[in-house]
Amino acid sequence: MKTILVTGATDGIGGQTALDLALQGHRVIVHGRDPARVELARQTLIEGSGNPRIEVVVADFASLDAVRAMGEELAARFETVDVLVNNAGVYARSLEHTRDGFESTFGINHLAPFLLTHLLLDRLKASKAGRVVNVSSVAHGRGVLDFENLQAERGFSAYPVYALSKLCNVCFTVELARRLGLASRVTVNALHPGVVSTKLLREGFGMSGGDSLADGAATSVLLATSAEVAQVTGQYFSDGREAPMNPVVEDRRATARLYARSCKMVGIEGLPAVG
Repeated sequence: MKTILVTGATDGIGGQTALDLALQGHRVIVHGRDPARVELARQTLIEGSGNPRIEVVVADFASLDAVRAMGEELAARFETVDVLVNNAGVYARSLEHTRDGFESTFGINHLAPFLLTHLLLDRLKASKAGRVVNVSSVAHGRGVLDFENLQAERGFSAYPVYALSKLCNVCFTVELARRLGLASRVTVNALHPGVVSTKLLREGFGMSGGDSLADGAATSVLLATSAEVAQVTGQYFSDGREAPMNPVVEDRRATARLYARSCKMVGIEGLPAVG
């Protein structure tokens, strides 16, 4: 049995991921920003899976202080976290800012999971085989990593801003995997969940998808639990298989620069560079 935290797990792909993991018998920690919805999700998961080992944690990812408090709470409650599934995300149709002043898509989709992952690294390392699973998107392939435009300084356009945040997820995946190394016993992988008719897809893109929620959760569940990928790290998956990444991810200077900039933004020292 693993202890698995799924962020953004009150509905959509995150909710399905939590259900599938609960059905496998794991202890699942459900995260959301609204206490009532989180508690409803917990009860629904228990009833739907027959698994009573469902825990909850509440934090609004639009606040880095809330993320810090969440990390501290989890560290106090759990000696180990075997898997962190960074699933929570938004698609903003207009320019908005987090409580810390960051453009909201970048702040919620990249900076919040970036910080949370570092806050939980000790608990992940305490696991026999810790895993970080970052839910990105095929949209990352169209992202442009412009260090002078990380906060939509040159004007806001919803899709490019979203694509950038998803590219940052993959860049972070590769850079963190490199800095951790296999000796840490923590793997880090990213994925495209498919085109699923979630609230984000309907409200953000104004469209529906052809993949089911089960399809959308499948690769996250695979990366969280399968022995087949136990030694795989720093990769991007789609449909349960390794897939090509945006070429900028291969630029080690760029991913290292993004890592350093992100550390400064969230106020942490981060891990040392290698090689």
